[in-house]
Amino acid sequence: MAKVIVVYESKYGNTKQVAETIVEGMNEIERIEAVLKEPKHVEPTEVLDYDVILIGSPNHIGGPTRGIRKFIDKLGKIGLEGKPGAVFDTYMGGDFNKAVRKMEKRINEKVPGLKLITSGLSIKVGGTKGPIVEGELPKCKDFGKKIASQLET
Repeated sequence: MAKVIVVYESKYGNTKQVAETIVEGMNEIERIEAVLKEPKHVEPTEVLDYDVILIGSPNHIGGPTRGIRKFIDKLGKIGLEGKPGAVFDTYMGGDFNKAVRKMEKRINEKVPGLKLITSGLSIKVGGTKGPIVEGELPKCKDFGKKIASQLET
């Protein structure tokens, strides 16, 4: 059974909803066990117990939240050679992919051992507090299925 940890921060619940929907998609694939956690409730070494790590953040002032940035930095201290991972964000307006790109860049710089196995996912919200724009949630489920299907053995 492949174990997946999804670490996310959510200001208004939208990124949490995206994380939950990604996990729903993963759970449609057999032999996947996924857990959701906020970075403040995860010791970086705990990540070593999982086969895959997903990291999600809302776009916050043009990038990921401070909590997610700090979490990524801590991961760089534990050695995640060859561990697969992926990132996702929520955005509104013109911030498309901004937090995703910055998280990917930060991971490449600070956690070079973490292997990003797919392009990041950006999900549009209808305003600062949401809701998630209609038609976006199925992308989350597909993202989860895509990652989980890569883990099947």
